[in-house]
Amino acid sequence: MSSTQRSSLLNSEDWWAVWLGLFIFVLGLGKLAGMDLLGWVVKTNVWTDLSKALSPVSDAYKGMPGILSLLLTYVFMLAVTTIGAATMGWNLKKFVAGFTIIFWITYACWICGNYAYIAATPDVLARFKIPWSLSLTGEAGFVVALLVGLILANLFPAVSRFLQEAARPEWFIKTAIVILGATIGIKASESIGLASTVLFRGFCAIVEAYLLYWPIVYFISRKYFRFTPEWAAPLASGISICGVSAAIATGAAIRSRPVVPIIVSSLVIVFAVVELVLLPWLAQGFLFNEPMVAGAWMGLAVKTDGAAAASGAITDALVRAKAMSVLGIAYEKDWILMAAVTTKVFIDIFIGIWAFVLAVVWCYAIECKPGEKVSPMEVWYRFPKFVIGYVLTFVILLAIGLSSPDLMKAAKAGIGQADSLRGIFFALTFFSIGLISDFRKLREEGMGKLALVYLLCLFGFIIWVGLFISWIFFHGIHPPVIKG
Repeated sequence: MSSTQRSSLLNSEDWWAVWLGLFIFVLGLGKLAGMDLLGWVVKTNVWTDLSKALSPVSDAYKGMPGILSLLLTYVFMLAVTTIGAATMGWNLKKFVAGFTIIFWITYACWICGNYAYIAATPDVLARFKIPWSLSLTGEAGFVVALLVGLILANLFPAVSRFLQEAARPEWFIKTAIVILGATIGIKASESIGLASTVLFRGFCAIVEAYLLYWPIVYFISRKYFRFTPEWAAPLASGISICGVSAAIATGAAIRSRPVVPIIVSSLVIVFAVVELVLLPWLAQGFLFNEPMVAGAWMGLAVKTDGAAAASGAITDALVRAKAMSVLGIAYEKDWILMAAVTTKVFIDIFIGIWAFVLAVVWCYAIECKPGEKVSPMEVWYRFPKFVIGYVLTFVILLAIGLSSPDLMKAAKAGIGQADSLRGIFFALTFFSIGLISDFRKLREEGMGKLALVYLLCLFGFIIWVGLFISWIFFHGIHPPVIKG
């Protein structure tokens, strides 16, 4: 890859996550100028009467039918994502067709997940006149979307292949995380002490994880499974750090054959789905009284940005519902998700640095070549650019909140509308993760030994060390409680 290609602001999903996230963020801030630019965006409500499931997010559009709001939301999202797809050189015909199908299937799953018997929490059962509910909140729609995606990928592979051009979980989740930065900025301004604690402890936690995870996985791969360094390094990064991004960055840093990070990435995606299905429910079962530990655990244990943020969202919903049911405590939404995303973002930030360190080690110690040097710019090339958008939206909303309560009131309303789009990007991520997760890959020749290393390391110690580290740094910290 040339330096020109590397520095382009328009040819990667990472940068396009920044541009789409910031564009939606700016539209949300239209409220500061008295403009309701996103009020028409669809909102999905918990329902028993399907006709009341959809509505515009703003009261200013109260008379608009919910189905029209949904149609406008689809057109908007198709337009902005197609612009990105065109700039990145994708097949537009396949992308438009694929995105259309993915959007409508995903939204149907989202509506199903908001059915009151599935989603209603104990405090609102009386409103819906129902005796019981699974209390999973509307985020149950994420799980439905994931399961439908998995069914298509593994039972209807032809359909899955047709939709591949538009199934972009990393793009969708990174865009959502840029928007999420604004929501977290609002929460940070309202509870600056807690937010500072989460950020500092999240940073400490990932430093510990880097120092422990990677060398142990690398040692096991080399010592007991006899993998070459070319295989052991990307495998260690994929299992221990950040999944697909880390495996690809490591493969490039050590100049492995292209097939190496590709195969490792396939394993990462498959096992990330397994974690996504299992860990949030484990967290609900025994961490509902330590919600921030649960969130940080998702960030440290679940690989890939999509699966980590997705598991954080599910954990946020499940743990809050359990705390309400068992403890009678109503925690504010998104703080548990914040803990997951914060740790994951810090991990992402260090991928570039880690890739540079590995490149230096391989250049000067493992594959020594006379006169070869590694440029410090490799850190920037490997840096996850979507983090820039996340930090920008976070800092801007934090500054507004700390400077003017009146401005924050308007900004909070606008960002709340943008947050509805963030939720849709999350849902698209879940469906897309399922859609690209072909479990048959585990049966392919040569994958068995790699899968065994992954299974032993991930479930043998990484998940539990991640839980231990999360407990050390987040034990005793709780989200704000909703008053009344």
